Amino acid sequence: MMISQDILIKYIQSLLPISSEKASQLCISFNQFEAEKNHFLLKENNVSNETFFLESGFVRAFIIDRDGNEVTTNIFSAPIFVNDFLSFFKRQPTSENFQTLTKCIFWKMSFEDVQRNFHAVPEFREFGRMMLVTNYSHLNDRMISMIRDTAEARYLKLLNKHLDIFQNVPLKIIASYLGIADTSLSRIRKELINK
Repeated sequence: MMISQDILIKYIQSLLPISSEKASQLCISFNQFEAEKNHFLLKENNVSNETFFLESGFVRAFIIDRDGNEVTTNIFSAPIFVNDFLSFFKRQPTSENFQTLTKCIFWKMSFEDVQRNFHAVPEFREFGRMMLVTNYSHLNDRMISMIRDTAEARYLKLLNKHLDIFQNVPLKIIASYLGIADTSLSRIRKELINK
């Protein structure tokens, strides 16, 4: 495994305009690891004790509904941070499961190291704030889209933003994320091809 923090550094700089040297300092407490497909980063009813930066690969978050079905709540496409931030910062059990969909490379940092950096490094605090704002924005956009947009519009938005997801994630999981049955997703795809 190649130990290079270039992708993490560039991601930090995409949210916070700082020098490469300063971004490198923010990365000191991160440790790299690989995870195979279907690895659980976090399971429901557990407290998140680490935050993960996904360097390569795909991860999903999902819940189990009342009927025992897996419902995908998020699909993470690298590069991005993956975590239940409410569980992480409020120290409360998560309601979701976080599972790799492909082989992945991650950088992780413990809760203790995050807290230490927040108090010691002003740039880390600013980066954390920007990351939370960015994640809130994505969540808010998704919530509004689930209410306002048709299934076809949600499909096209995801396709235009993340073609890589369709090339690496099973359609059943994508359909669940879009809030539709996989048969409906197949129908939408066929209709669009025939247009």
